Amino acid sequence: MATAAAQTMGTVWRALRSAPKASFVICLVAYSLSQLDLALFAYAVPSIRKDLDIPLSTMGVIVGVSYALGGALMVWLAHLADSLGRKTVLMWGTVGAPLSVAATAIVPNAIALGGIRALSIALGGISYPATGALVTEAAPARVRGIMAGLLQTGYPIGWFAAAMFAAPLLTLYGWRALFLVALLWLPFVFVIRHKLVEPERKMTEGPKQSLRAAIGELLNPQHLPRVITLFVAQFLFVVAYGGVSIFFPTYFVEQRHLEIGSSAYLVGIGNAVGILGYALAAFTGEVLLTRRTTVVIWTLLGATLLLFMVWGTQNYVPTIAAFAVMSMFFSGTAAVKFAYVAEIFPSHLRATALAFCGSLAVNLGIGVGPILVTTAVERVGWNTALSLVGAIPMACAGLLYLFLKPIPSGLDVDEAARQAWK
Repeated sequence: MATAAAQTMGTVWRALRSAPKASFVICLVAYSLSQLDLALFAYAVPSIRKDLDIPLSTMGVIVGVSYALGGALMVWLAHLADSLGRKTVLMWGTVGAPLSVAATAIVPNAIALGGIRALSIALGGISYPATGALVTEAAPARVRGIMAGLLQTGYPIGWFAAAMFAAPLLTLYGWRALFLVALLWLPFVFVIRHKLVEPERKMTEGPKQSLRAAIGELLNPQHLPRVITLFVAQFLFVVAYGGVSIFFPTYFVEQRHLEIGSSAYLVGIGNAVGILGYALAAFTGEVLLTRRTTVVIWTLLGATLLLFMVWGTQNYVPTIAAFAVMSMFFSGTAAVKFAYVAEIFPSHLRATALAFCGSLAVNLGIGVGPILVTTAVERVGWNTALSLVGAIPMACAGLLYLFLKPIPSGLDVDEAARQAWK
């Protein structure tokens, strides 16, 4: 058994060394920057509410509606990634997202805030299916799950980096100045244009489909049960995670009575440590267990650890430690879920499927989650609200994955798709 494990590790290491590193790094940076841009808003919520006099329940509606609208627009953009090319659409997002995020600095009221936020979500969120399809199609089969999983560390990297800007800027200059940070990454589009190579698998594909035809193929009766299961599981997960994560900085300010800078550091450090959970989940799903089984275990542990953080910690240091360990499992599931969803759909549908079963479900979940959280907070308080809206839907999402087919790792991405739909 030890010899077999060593041989497996040797195979994985050789595959990693032969992987297209430049494309992976570019995609990781692009995804991290998009998450940084979107995370700035969460850290600024307490200050925005105070400055624009927005009640907590109204802020929940703004966040919810903007994510729902942004998610719908993102499906169309992701379809363009399948038809026009992932690289082209990724460049659009790399330019459009920073501009729309920076425009948040001049919003005069709640309505304008919701509109510009929806546009930011669509343009920033397109990096999820675009970079995911690029990495999935370019990675060697034996390490596809690891590389796709490591790509998802862009989420905690982005949140950590945003915290490093938010903590001092919110304290010294206020929330409007914070959003101007997004303009710093505009030149990165030139790196994508000149250094990122579109995978040959995508470039040599056949006829293009309309968005209606692509969605119709996804909803074919043969595939519909699995598509619905993936969509509902992702939706429930993000109702939980999206609903509470956006308001974690607000929770630590209003419930734990931390200063806004300390709250930003706590969430940022917690997400930085949580990166280990992404790497561990990617490795476990690739080498030790199937990705489906890893998703189930990580999700259930995340729900349990959320309850522990809310009810079992009080002081600052224990809270940081609990939040970090929770993040390892709470959000680390993205490392294996993304790879699983990406590899079970054919190349001509991959970005559209990632947007429909992933991004659309994510944005609708985030659309519903904040409304549920803010409503529950006003009725039963922060701790009970995070338990009811966070832990319970997350546990249900993990259990739903038991109804999906486990796919062996190490298969070519097209063979994995064929295996999934047998």
